Amino acid sequence: MSRNLLWMLSMLFAVQAVAQSKPEMVNKALFNKLEFFINTQMTDSIYSLASETFKAQIPQEQLAFVLNNLYQLGQIQQVDVVNFSQNTATYRLQFDKHALHARLAVDSTLHYELLAFTAAEKPALQKKEKTEVISQADNVSPLDFYIDSLANRYVKKGNTQSLAIGIFHQNNYKTFFYGETAPGNQTLPTEATLYEIGSLTKVFTAVLLADLVTKNIIQLDDSIAKFLPDSVASNPAIQGITFKELANHSSGLPRMADNWNSIAGFQAKDPYAAYDRSALFAYLKAFKATREPGESYEYSNIGFGLLGELISIITKKPYMQYLQETILTPLQLVNTTEKPDAKKQQVLVSGYDEDGNDTPRWNWKALAAAGGLKSTVKDLTLFATAQFKMPQDELQYAMALTRQFTFFTPENMDIGLAWHMSMLDGLIYFHHTGGTGGSSSFIGISPDTKTAVVVLSNAAESVGKMSTAIMEKLLQQQ
Repeated sequence: MSRNLLWMLSMLFAVQAVAQSKPEMVNKALFNKLEFFINTQMTDSIYSLASETFKAQIPQEQLAFVLNNLYQLGQIQQVDVVNFSQNTATYRLQFDKHALHARLAVDSTLHYELLAFTAAEKPALQKKEKTEVISQADNVSPLDFYIDSLANRYVKKGNTQSLAIGIFHQNNYKTFFYGETAPGNQTLPTEATLYEIGSLTKVFTAVLLADLVTKNIIQLDDSIAKFLPDSVASNPAIQGITFKELANHSSGLPRMADNWNSIAGFQAKDPYAAYDRSALFAYLKAFKATREPGESYEYSNIGFGLLGELISIITKKPYMQYLQETILTPLQLVNTTEKPDAKKQQVLVSGYDEDGNDTPRWNWKALAAAGGLKSTVKDLTLFATAQFKMPQDELQYAMALTRQFTFFTPENMDIGLAWHMSMLDGLIYFHHTGGTGGSSSFIGISPDTKTAVVVLSNAAESVGKMSTAIMEKLLQQQ
Protein backbone atom coordinates (compact mmCIF):
# COMPACT_ATOMS: atom_id res chain seq x y z
CA MET A 1 0.00 0.00 0.00
CA SER A 2 1.42 3.46 -0.87
CA ARG A 3 2.58 5.87 1.83
CA ASN A 4 0.01 8.47 0.69
CA LEU A 5 -2.83 5.97 0.82
CA LEU A 6 -1.85 4.88 4.32
CA TRP A 7 -1.77 8.51 5.39
CA MET A 8 -5.20 9.22 3.97
CA LEU A 9 -6.73 6.12 5.48
CA SER A 10 -5.17 6.98 8.83
CA MET A 11 -7.11 10.24 9.13
CA LEU A 12 -9.35 10.06 12.17
CA PHE A 13 -12.81 11.52 11.99
CA ALA A 14 -13.30 11.84 15.72
CA VAL A 15 -15.90 13.75 17.68
CA GLN A 16 -16.06 13.64 21.48
CA ALA A 17 -18.77 11.16 22.56
CA VAL A 18 -21.67 12.81 24.34
CA ALA A 19 -24.36 10.20 24.03
CA GLN A 20 -25.02 7.38 26.44
CA SER A 21 -23.06 4.20 25.69
CA LYS A 22 -24.68 1.60 23.41
CA PRO A 23 -24.28 -2.15 23.51
CA GLU A 24 -21.86 -3.93 21.21
CA MET A 25 -24.71 -5.46 19.24
CA VAL A 26 -26.01 -2.01 18.25
CA ASN A 27 -22.55 -1.00 17.11
CA LYS A 28 -22.21 -4.19 15.06
CA ALA A 29 -25.63 -3.67 13.45
CA LEU A 30 -24.62 -0.20 12.29
CA PHE A 31 -21.28 -1.48 11.03
CA ASN A 32 -23.06 -4.16 9.00
CA LYS A 33 -24.82 -1.35 7.15
CA LEU A 34 -21.56 0.51 6.65
CA GLU A 35 -19.89 -2.63 5.32
CA PHE A 36 -22.61 -3.02 2.70
CA PHE A 37 -22.40 0.63 1.69
CA ILE A 38 -18.58 0.48 1.46
CA ASN A 39 -18.70 -2.63 -0.73
CA THR A 40 -21.26 -1.01 -3.01
CA GLN A 41 -19.48 2.38 -2.90
CA MET A 42 -22.54 4.28 -1.68
CA THR A 43 -20.82 7.34 -0.24
CA ASP A 44 -24.01 9.34 0.25
CA SER A 45 -25.56 6.51 2.25
CA ILE A 46 -22.45 6.24 4.43
CA TYR A 47 -22.60 9.94 5.20
CA SER A 48 -26.33 9.77 5.98
CA LEU A 49 -25.52 7.44 8.90
CA ALA A 50 -23.27 10.05 10.53
CA SER A 51 -24.41 12.01 13.57
CA GLU A 52 -25.11 15.73 13.30
CA THR A 53 -22.05 16.39 15.45
CA PHE A 54 -19.88 14.41 13.04
CA LYS A 55 -21.35 16.26 10.03
CA ALA A 56 -20.69 19.59 11.68
CA GLN A 57 -16.99 18.82 11.87
CA ILE A 58 -16.45 16.62 8.79
CA PRO A 59 -17.97 17.81 5.47
CA GLN A 60 -19.20 15.17 3.05
CA GLU A 61 -16.51 16.06 0.51
CA GLN A 62 -13.77 15.29 3.02
CA LEU A 63 -15.26 11.92 3.92
CA ALA A 64 -15.81 11.14 0.22
CA PHE A 65 -12.13 11.82 -0.50
CA VAL A 66 -11.04 9.20 2.03
CA LEU A 67 -13.72 6.71 1.02
CA ASN A 68 -12.75 6.94 -2.65
CA ASN A 69 -9.26 5.79 -1.68
CA LEU A 70 -10.74 3.09 0.52
CA TYR A 71 -12.77 1.76 -2.42
CA GLN A 72 -9.56 1.16 -4.36
CA LEU A 73 -8.69 -1.68 -1.99
CA GLY A 74 -11.59 -3.69 -3.38
CA GLN A 75 -14.39 -5.22 -1.36
CA ILE A 76 -14.31 -6.18 2.30
CA GLN A 77 -13.90 -9.95 2.38
CA GLN A 78 -14.01 -10.55 6.13
CA VAL A 79 -14.77 -8.59 9.31
CA ASP A 80 -13.53 -9.55 12.78
CA VAL A 81 -14.19 -7.73 16.05
CA VAL A 82 -10.87 -6.78 17.67
CA ASN A 83 -12.32 -5.17 20.80
CA PHE A 84 -15.22 -3.15 22.20
CA SER A 85 -14.50 -0.57 24.86
CA GLN A 86 -16.12 2.67 26.04
CA ASN A 87 -18.78 2.66 23.35
CA THR A 88 -16.20 2.18 20.59
CA ALA A 89 -15.66 -0.98 18.58
CA THR A 90 -12.55 -1.81 16.61
CA TYR A 91 -13.02 -4.08 13.60
CA ARG A 92 -10.38 -5.72 11.43
CA LEU A 93 -11.35 -5.45 7.74
CA GLN A 94 -9.73 -7.88 5.33
CA PHE A 95 -9.72 -6.75 1.71
CA ASP A 96 -8.32 -8.67 -1.26
CA LYS A 97 -4.69 -7.80 -0.50
CA HIS A 98 -4.74 -5.41 2.46
CA ALA A 99 -6.17 -5.19 5.96
CA LEU A 100 -7.40 -2.16 7.86
CA HIS A 101 -8.71 -1.41 11.32
CA ALA A 102 -11.99 0.50 11.55
CA ARG A 103 -13.05 2.23 14.76
CA LEU A 104 -16.74 3.01 15.18
CA ALA A 105 -18.68 4.74 17.95
CA VAL A 106 -22.48 5.08 17.91
CA ASP A 107 -24.51 7.80 19.65
CA SER A 108 -27.96 7.67 21.24
CA THR A 109 -29.65 8.34 17.88
CA LEU A 110 -28.00 5.24 16.39
CA HIS A 111 -25.71 7.33 14.17
CA TYR A 112 -21.94 7.12 14.21
CA GLU A 113 -19.98 9.88 15.89
CA LEU A 114 -16.58 8.34 15.28
CA LEU A 115 -15.37 6.62 12.11
CA ALA A 116 -11.66 5.96 11.72
CA PHE A 117 -9.59 3.82 9.35
CA THR A 118 -5.97 2.85 10.05
CA ALA A 119 -3.63 0.32 8.51
CA ALA A 120 -3.72 -3.06 10.25
CA GLU A 121 -0.56 -5.03 10.77
CA LYS A 122 -0.30 -7.90 8.34
CA PRO A 123 -0.41 -11.29 10.04
CA ALA A 124 2.96 -13.00 10.17
CA LEU A 125 3.57 -15.21 7.16
CA GLN A 126 2.95 -18.80 8.06
CA LYS A 127 5.16 -20.31 5.38
CA LYS A 128 8.69 -21.00 6.53
CA GLU A 129 11.56 -19.27 4.82
CA LYS A 130 13.61 -21.44 2.49
CA THR A 131 16.97 -22.56 3.80
CA GLU A 132 18.44 -22.93 0.30
CA VAL A 133 17.49 -21.84 -3.20
CA ILE A 134 18.87 -22.88 -6.53
CA SER A 135 20.58 -20.11 -8.48
CA GLN A 136 22.63 -19.28 -11.53
CA ALA A 137 24.90 -16.33 -10.87
CA ASP A 138 28.60 -15.79 -11.43
CA ASN A 139 29.94 -14.08 -8.32
CA VAL A 140 33.32 -12.76 -9.39
CA SER A 141 33.27 -9.25 -7.96
CA PRO A 142 32.15 -7.48 -4.78
CA LEU A 143 29.28 -5.99 -6.78
CA ASP A 144 28.15 -9.46 -7.84
CA PHE A 145 28.20 -10.64 -4.24
CA TYR A 146 26.17 -7.60 -3.21
CA ILE A 147 23.48 -8.34 -5.79
CA ASP A 148 23.55 -12.02 -4.89
CA SER A 149 23.05 -11.30 -1.19
CA LEU A 150 20.01 -9.11 -1.83
CA ALA A 151 18.52 -11.58 -4.29
CA ASN A 152 18.99 -14.56 -1.97
CA ARG A 153 17.42 -12.67 0.91
CA TYR A 154 14.38 -11.93 -1.27
CA VAL A 155 13.87 -15.36 -2.79
CA LYS A 156 14.29 -17.21 0.51
CA LYS A 157 11.16 -15.60 1.87
CA GLY A 158 8.27 -17.98 2.35
CA ASN A 159 6.02 -16.07 -0.04
CA THR A 160 8.41 -15.67 -3.00
CA GLN A 161 9.27 -18.07 -5.79
CA SER A 162 11.65 -17.06 -8.58
CA LEU A 163 13.70 -14.01 -9.43
CA ALA A 164 15.33 -12.90 -12.69
CA ILE A 165 17.75 -9.97 -12.76
CA GLY A 166 19.39 -8.32 -15.75
CA ILE A 167 22.23 -5.81 -15.32
CA PHE A 168 23.94 -3.65 -17.93
CA HIS A 169 26.91 -1.85 -16.38
CA GLN A 170 30.29 -0.67 -17.65
CA ASN A 171 29.50 -2.14 -21.08
CA ASN A 172 28.84 -5.60 -19.63
CA TYR A 173 25.55 -7.48 -19.56
CA LYS A 174 25.02 -9.97 -16.73
CA THR A 175 22.09 -12.03 -15.54
CA PHE A 176 21.25 -13.53 -12.16
CA PHE A 177 18.57 -16.20 -11.74
CA TYR A 178 17.16 -17.60 -8.51
CA GLY A 179 14.55 -20.00 -7.21
CA GLU A 180 12.01 -22.21 -8.91
CA THR A 181 9.44 -20.96 -11.40
CA ALA A 182 6.91 -23.15 -9.54
CA PRO A 183 7.21 -24.88 -6.16
CA GLY A 184 9.19 -28.11 -6.41
CA ASN A 185 9.86 -28.03 -10.16
CA GLN A 186 13.62 -27.41 -9.71
CA THR A 187 13.48 -25.08 -12.73
CA LEU A 188 15.35 -21.79 -12.72
CA PRO A 189 14.03 -18.87 -14.74
CA THR A 190 15.98 -17.92 -17.86
CA GLU A 191 16.39 -14.89 -20.11
CA ALA A 192 13.27 -16.04 -21.97
CA THR A 193 11.05 -16.70 -18.93
CA LEU A 194 7.88 -14.64 -19.32
CA TYR A 195 6.66 -12.59 -16.35
CA GLU A 196 3.75 -10.24 -15.82
CA ILE A 197 5.33 -6.79 -15.66
CA GLY A 198 2.31 -4.78 -14.51
CA SER A 199 2.87 -1.04 -14.54
CA LEU A 200 6.17 -1.24 -16.44
CA THR A 201 3.67 -1.29 -19.32
CA LYS A 202 3.14 2.43 -18.70
CA VAL A 203 6.66 3.22 -19.91
CA PHE A 204 5.89 1.52 -23.23
CA THR A 205 2.58 3.39 -23.47
CA ALA A 206 4.38 6.68 -22.86
CA VAL A 207 6.73 5.96 -25.77
CA LEU A 208 3.72 5.40 -28.04
CA LEU A 209 2.34 8.77 -26.95
CA ALA A 210 5.70 10.42 -27.54
CA ASP A 211 5.85 8.80 -30.99
CA LEU A 212 2.60 10.52 -31.95
CA VAL A 213 4.05 13.81 -30.73
CA THR A 214 7.35 13.45 -32.64
CA LYS A 215 5.32 12.72 -35.78
CA ASN A 216 3.29 15.93 -35.18
CA ILE A 217 0.04 13.98 -35.09
CA ILE A 218 -0.79 15.45 -31.67
CA GLN A 219 0.83 17.76 -29.12
CA LEU A 220 1.35 16.97 -25.45
CA ASP A 221 -0.72 19.99 -24.45
CA ASP A 222 -3.68 19.06 -26.68
CA SER A 223 -6.94 18.42 -24.88
CA ILE A 224 -7.92 14.77 -24.95
CA ALA A 225 -11.58 15.75 -25.42
CA LYS A 226 -11.39 16.26 -29.19
CA PHE A 227 -10.53 12.58 -29.67
CA LEU A 228 -13.33 11.22 -27.47
CA PRO A 229 -17.01 10.61 -28.27
CA ASP A 230 -19.23 13.66 -27.82
CA SER A 231 -20.97 12.06 -24.85
CA VAL A 232 -17.63 11.97 -23.03
CA ALA A 233 -16.04 15.09 -24.51
CA SER A 234 -18.98 17.23 -23.37
CA ASN A 235 -17.99 16.69 -19.74
CA PRO A 236 -16.20 19.92 -18.64
CA ALA A 237 -14.01 17.90 -16.26
CA ILE A 238 -12.61 15.99 -19.25
CA GLN A 239 -12.12 18.99 -21.53
CA GLY A 240 -9.31 20.43 -19.41
CA ILE A 241 -7.18 17.26 -19.40
CA THR A 242 -4.20 17.09 -21.75
CA PHE A 243 -2.17 14.13 -22.99
CA LYS A 244 0.78 15.26 -20.89
CA GLU A 245 -1.35 15.26 -17.74
CA LEU A 246 -2.47 11.71 -18.39
CA ALA A 247 1.14 10.62 -18.84
CA ASN A 248 2.50 12.32 -15.72
CA HIS A 249 -0.41 11.47 -13.40
CA SER A 250 -1.57 15.06 -12.91
CA SER A 251 -4.88 14.77 -14.80
CA GLY A 252 -7.05 14.78 -11.68
CA LEU A 253 -8.29 11.27 -12.47
CA PRO A 254 -8.04 8.94 -9.46
CA ARG A 255 -6.01 5.75 -9.25
CA MET A 256 -9.06 3.76 -10.31
CA ALA A 257 -12.56 4.57 -11.53
CA ASP A 258 -15.36 4.27 -9.00
CA ASN A 259 -17.12 1.69 -11.18
CA TRP A 260 -14.17 -0.65 -11.71
CA ASN A 261 -15.30 -3.29 -9.21
CA SER A 262 -19.06 -2.94 -9.69
CA ILE A 263 -19.42 -3.79 -13.38
CA ALA A 264 -20.90 -7.05 -14.60
CA GLY A 265 -18.35 -9.85 -14.56
CA PHE A 266 -15.98 -8.30 -12.01
CA GLN A 267 -13.78 -10.81 -10.20
CA ALA A 268 -11.51 -9.74 -7.36
CA LYS A 269 -8.80 -12.24 -8.38
CA ASP A 270 -8.79 -10.93 -11.98
CA PRO A 271 -9.84 -7.33 -11.40
CA TYR A 272 -9.36 -5.78 -14.85
CA ALA A 273 -10.62 -8.59 -17.10
CA ALA A 274 -14.15 -7.23 -17.49
CA TYR A 275 -13.38 -3.51 -17.57
CA ASP A 276 -13.91 -2.53 -21.21
CA ARG A 277 -14.14 0.72 -23.16
CA SER A 278 -17.87 1.01 -22.45
CA ALA A 279 -17.26 0.87 -18.71
CA LEU A 280 -14.41 3.38 -19.02
CA PHE A 281 -16.44 5.87 -21.03
CA ALA A 282 -19.45 5.44 -18.74
CA TYR A 283 -17.23 6.50 -15.86
CA LEU A 284 -15.74 9.44 -17.76
CA LYS A 285 -19.17 10.77 -18.77
CA ALA A 286 -20.08 11.29 -15.13
CA PHE A 287 -16.60 12.08 -13.79
CA LYS A 288 -16.49 15.04 -11.41
CA ALA A 289 -13.07 16.49 -10.77
CA THR A 290 -12.01 17.40 -7.25
CA ARG A 291 -9.10 19.51 -8.47
CA GLU A 292 -7.88 21.18 -11.64
CA PRO A 293 -5.79 19.20 -14.17
CA GLY A 294 -2.09 19.85 -13.74
CA GLU A 295 -2.55 20.89 -10.11
CA SER A 296 -1.23 17.84 -8.27
CA TYR A 297 0.17 14.34 -8.72
CA GLU A 298 -1.97 11.25 -8.16
CA TYR A 299 -0.85 7.95 -9.65
CA SER A 300 -3.64 6.87 -11.98
CA ASN A 301 -4.18 3.49 -13.61
CA ILE A 302 -7.42 4.73 -15.13
CA GLY A 303 -5.51 7.64 -16.69
CA PHE A 304 -3.02 5.38 -18.44
CA GLY A 305 -5.79 3.00 -19.52
CA LEU A 306 -7.54 5.97 -21.09
CA LEU A 307 -4.27 7.03 -22.73
CA GLY A 308 -4.00 3.61 -24.37
CA GLU A 309 -7.57 3.86 -25.66
CA LEU A 310 -6.86 7.33 -27.06
CA ILE A 311 -3.75 6.06 -28.84
CA SER A 312 -5.86 3.33 -30.40
CA ILE A 313 -8.54 5.83 -31.47
CA ILE A 314 -6.02 8.22 -33.00
CA THR A 315 -4.03 5.56 -34.87
CA LYS A 316 -7.12 3.51 -35.74
CA LYS A 317 -5.17 0.45 -34.64
CA PRO A 318 -5.44 -1.84 -31.61
CA TYR A 319 -3.01 -0.92 -28.86
CA MET A 320 -0.94 -4.08 -29.30
CA GLN A 321 -0.67 -3.65 -33.07
CA TYR A 322 0.64 -0.11 -32.71
CA LEU A 323 3.01 -1.22 -29.96
CA GLN A 324 4.32 -4.03 -32.15
CA GLU A 325 4.92 -1.75 -35.14
CA THR A 326 6.41 1.14 -33.19
CA ILE A 327 8.54 -0.48 -30.47
CA LEU A 328 8.58 -4.26 -30.35
CA THR A 329 9.57 -5.00 -33.95
CA PRO A 330 12.18 -2.21 -34.34
CA LEU A 331 13.87 -3.18 -31.06
CA GLN A 332 13.43 -6.93 -31.68
CA LEU A 333 11.56 -7.47 -28.44
CA VAL A 334 10.28 -10.88 -29.49
CA ASN A 335 8.90 -11.92 -26.11
CA THR A 336 6.99 -8.85 -25.02
CA THR A 337 3.29 -9.41 -25.42
CA GLU A 338 -0.16 -9.03 -23.92
CA LYS A 339 -1.13 -12.66 -24.52
CA PRO A 340 1.55 -15.39 -24.67
CA ASP A 341 1.69 -17.31 -27.94
CA ALA A 342 2.22 -21.06 -27.50
CA LYS A 343 3.39 -21.29 -31.11
CA LYS A 344 6.33 -19.07 -30.17
CA GLN A 345 6.93 -21.21 -27.08
CA GLN A 346 5.99 -18.28 -24.86
CA VAL A 347 5.08 -19.69 -21.46
CA LEU A 348 4.03 -17.33 -18.70
CA VAL A 349 5.13 -18.39 -15.21
CA SER A 350 2.51 -18.83 -12.53
CA GLY A 351 2.09 -15.99 -10.07
CA TYR A 352 1.98 -16.07 -6.27
CA ASP A 353 0.18 -13.63 -4.00
CA GLU A 354 1.52 -11.84 -0.91
CA ASP A 355 1.01 -14.98 1.16
CA GLY A 356 2.79 -17.22 -1.36
CA ASN A 357 -0.38 -18.82 -2.72
CA ASP A 358 -0.87 -19.57 -6.40
CA THR A 359 -3.01 -16.78 -7.87
CA PRO A 360 -4.63 -16.26 -11.30
CA ARG A 361 -2.87 -14.21 -13.92
CA TRP A 362 -4.53 -10.91 -14.74
CA ASN A 363 -6.35 -10.28 -18.01
CA TRP A 364 -7.02 -6.85 -19.47
CA LYS A 365 -9.34 -4.95 -21.77
CA ALA A 366 -9.59 -1.14 -21.65
CA LEU A 367 -6.81 -0.78 -19.09
CA ALA A 368 -4.22 -2.91 -20.90
CA ALA A 369 -2.02 0.12 -21.53
CA ALA A 370 -1.70 0.60 -17.77
CA GLY A 371 -0.44 -2.85 -16.88
CA GLY A 372 -1.23 -5.62 -19.33
CA LEU A 373 2.17 -6.55 -20.78
CA LYS A 374 4.26 -9.64 -20.12
CA SER A 375 7.96 -9.66 -20.87
CA THR A 376 11.39 -11.14 -20.12
CA VAL A 377 14.68 -9.98 -18.65
CA LYS A 378 16.29 -10.03 -22.10
CA ASP A 379 13.58 -7.96 -23.80
CA LEU A 380 13.42 -5.40 -21.02
CA THR A 381 17.19 -5.02 -20.96
CA LEU A 382 17.16 -4.43 -24.72
CA PHE A 383 14.45 -1.81 -24.22
CA ALA A 384 16.48 -0.22 -21.42
CA THR A 385 19.76 -0.05 -23.32
CA ALA A 386 18.00 1.35 -26.39
CA GLN A 387 17.47 4.47 -24.26
CA PHE A 388 21.23 5.10 -24.22
CA LYS A 389 21.56 5.98 -27.90
CA MET A 390 21.68 9.55 -29.14
CA PRO A 391 18.38 10.11 -30.99
CA GLN A 392 18.67 9.55 -34.72
CA ASP A 393 15.28 8.13 -35.70
CA GLU A 394 11.65 8.68 -34.68
CA LEU A 395 11.62 5.94 -32.04
CA GLN A 396 14.80 7.21 -30.39
CA TYR A 397 13.42 10.76 -30.32
CA ALA A 398 10.20 9.44 -28.81
CA MET A 399 12.06 7.56 -26.08
CA ALA A 400 14.11 10.67 -25.32
CA LEU A 401 10.92 12.73 -25.02
CA THR A 402 9.57 10.43 -22.31
CA ARG A 403 12.59 11.33 -20.18
CA GLN A 404 11.99 15.08 -20.28
CA PHE A 405 10.82 16.66 -17.02
CA THR A 406 7.08 17.42 -16.86
CA PHE A 407 6.07 17.48 -13.20
CA PHE A 408 7.27 17.30 -9.60
CA THR A 409 5.79 14.58 -7.38
CA PRO A 410 5.13 14.71 -3.61
CA GLU A 411 7.81 12.03 -3.09
CA ASN A 412 10.52 14.52 -4.11
CA MET A 413 10.88 12.91 -7.52
CA ASP A 414 10.54 14.47 -10.92
CA ILE A 415 8.42 12.76 -13.52
CA GLY A 416 8.64 12.76 -17.30
CA LEU A 417 6.14 10.76 -19.32
CA ALA A 418 5.59 7.68 -17.10
CA TRP A 419 9.24 7.62 -15.97
CA HIS A 420 10.00 8.75 -12.43
CA MET A 421 13.35 10.43 -11.91
CA SER A 422 15.66 10.37 -8.91
CA MET A 423 19.13 11.78 -8.35
CA LEU A 424 22.11 10.19 -6.64
CA ASP A 425 25.38 12.08 -6.27
CA GLY A 426 24.50 14.35 -9.18
CA LEU A 427 23.44 11.48 -11.47
CA ILE A 428 19.84 11.26 -12.67
CA TYR A 429 18.31 7.84 -13.08
CA PHE A 430 14.88 6.92 -14.40
CA HIS A 431 12.80 4.13 -12.96
CA HIS A 432 9.40 2.48 -12.74
CA THR A 433 7.95 -0.35 -10.71
CA GLY A 434 5.17 -2.75 -11.55
CA GLY A 435 3.03 -5.31 -9.84
CA THR A 436 0.02 -7.56 -10.27
CA GLY A 437 -1.69 -9.99 -7.93
CA GLY A 438 1.16 -12.42 -8.59
CA SER A 439 4.19 -10.45 -9.76
CA SER A 440 6.54 -7.58 -8.99
CA SER A 441 8.91 -5.82 -11.37
CA PHE A 442 11.37 -2.95 -11.75
CA ILE A 443 13.22 -1.18 -14.53
CA GLY A 444 15.85 1.49 -13.96
CA ILE A 445 18.14 3.30 -16.39
CA SER A 446 20.91 5.89 -16.21
CA PRO A 447 21.62 7.06 -19.76
CA ASP A 448 24.54 9.23 -18.62
CA THR A 449 26.39 6.21 -17.25
CA LYS A 450 24.81 3.63 -19.57
CA THR A 451 23.57 1.60 -16.63
CA ALA A 452 20.37 -0.47 -16.55
CA VAL A 453 18.68 -2.75 -14.02
CA VAL A 454 15.75 -5.09 -14.68
CA VAL A 455 14.24 -7.20 -11.91
CA LEU A 456 11.32 -9.61 -12.37
CA SER A 457 9.57 -11.77 -9.79
CA ASN A 458 6.53 -14.03 -10.02
CA ALA A 459 5.44 -13.09 -6.51
CA ALA A 460 3.50 -10.08 -5.29
CA GLU A 461 6.22 -9.35 -2.72
CA SER A 462 7.67 -6.03 -3.89
CA VAL A 463 11.11 -5.97 -5.49
CA GLY A 464 11.19 -2.16 -5.37
CA LYS A 465 13.46 -1.63 -2.37
CA MET A 466 15.94 -4.32 -3.47
CA SER A 467 16.01 -3.04 -7.06
CA THR A 468 16.60 0.57 -6.02
CA ALA A 469 19.47 -0.58 -3.80
CA ILE A 470 21.04 -2.43 -6.75
CA MET A 471 20.57 0.55 -9.07
CA GLU A 472 22.15 2.99 -6.65
CA LYS A 473 25.00 0.61 -5.84
CA LEU A 474 25.83 0.43 -9.55
CA LEU A 475 25.79 4.22 -9.87
CA GLN A 476 28.19 4.49 -6.96
CA GLN A 477 30.62 2.26 -8.88
CA GLN A 478 31.10 4.76 -11.70
